[in-house]
Amino acid sequence: MQVCRVQLNQISLIQYPRHCRPAYLFSLGCFLQRTGAFLDNNGQYLTSAHDPRMTSHYIAVLIIGLLRENPYMCNNECDASTEELAHPPELMFDIEGRNPTTFWQSSSWKKYPKPLLVNITLSWHKTIELTDDIVLTFESGRPEQMVLEKSLDYGRTWQPYQFYATDCLDAFTMEPKTVQDLTQHTLLDIICTEDYSRGYVWKYDKTVRFEIKDRFALFAGPRLHNMASLYGQLDTTKKLRDFFTITDLRIRLLRPATGATMVDENNLSRYFYAISDIKVHGRCKCNLHANSCVYDKEKLSCECEHNTTGPDCGRCKINYQGRAWSAGSYLPIPKGTANICIPNSIGPVIRPNASSLGVINRKEAPVCDDELLRCQNGGVCVNNARCNCPPEYSGLLCEKSRCDSEAAGCGSRESGQPPLTPPSPCGLLTLLLLGSALLREAPCWPAPL
Repeated sequence: MQVCRVQLNQISLIQYPRHCRPAYLFSLGCFLQRTGAFLDNNGQYLTSAHDPRMTSHYIAVLIIGLLRENPYMCNNECDASTEELAHPPELMFDIEGRNPTTFWQSSSWKKYPKPLLVNITLSWHKTIELTDDIVLTFESGRPEQMVLEKSLDYGRTWQPYQFYATDCLDAFTMEPKTVQDLTQHTLLDIICTEDYSRGYVWKYDKTVRFEIKDRFALFAGPRLHNMASLYGQLDTTKKLRDFFTITDLRIRLLRPATGATMVDENNLSRYFYAISDIKVHGRCKCNLHANSCVYDKEKLSCECEHNTTGPDCGRCKINYQGRAWSAGSYLPIPKGTANICIPNSIGPVIRPNASSLGVINRKEAPVCDDELLRCQNGGVCVNNARCNCPPEYSGLLCEKSRCDSEAAGCGSRESGQPPLTPPSPCGLLTLLLLGSALLREAPCWPAPL
């Protein structure tokens, strides 16, 4: 079996306005240098992809926007020992748009009928939340059998994401389905699809996709207009959040395209896998407690806020454990709730102080202020002693929605509260699912913490 392992240690960041907490996207795609490290337009290291067994060590470099000629101007020949004819793994992540296209190519199926098996593993060393479709572009014809797998524990265990085959029943004993067959209740089902395993004629038939946005649309609607519904599901359904969360991806190529029912054993060199591009879009998972994700000490880490810490901002800092840690919330729309960690001494803490007359004056530690201990959801701090909360919120810092404890829930006639309205252009996932050009242009105003 051939193995292509790609270490994705750094991602290019696109920053959102400050209160839109998931504030960064990444996308794979840059030239590589000799060490195998990606560089962005500012010369920052992005990722690495390197397998010395499959290619020479010289790789074209894109540094500070200056494009140097790529030596891999690929033709029909493939020889890993010859620089001009090599098709190394790095070419799955370089910039396309040139002619001819560059691509990685496996060895040929010369040991037929023994299966031609290849694993391609993408590792981020960080928990990542997917935000758009995963797209693979094949130059060899799309494989007749393939499995996309995910890991949530840095590659220790793997679960299937989706099966692909020209005949799902024959290959995996599964009924063929498409993402359009899924419902809100079956969204987490693992399916086998035949849509991406047939031969191609047109350019865009080269792609194999794992549809993320179509799954989002099951809650948010075909054009993702009803983001309130998706927010609510992500907030309350851990299995749904986990479904879109990964630390690693693995592409298992099981059978190459043959273009016919029978394999031509006299021409086995024509059967192989070739991939010109892999696109994975996502963000660092920071539990809505960070505004950026940085590469430090050879790993990605969230720059945690709200008195949280850890690679995913998954715990409260020392001396800020006045209540149990909680992830940030998308609700209420559009600003969400920070759920900040509060100091251990948060009150009220009674400190007796005996006066010269022997009378004990009781002093309370501050409950709220205008800096770290801000009242949330429109609450007003009164004399640093309490938060005056709006009618629909309660809690020490107005962090709890009263709807959570009402049987009728929000938006019902019995609750007395108006229904949730569609999010503003600053809605977290609305921004997340739009293109980078819109991200740079969409208005987004600061919100109180």
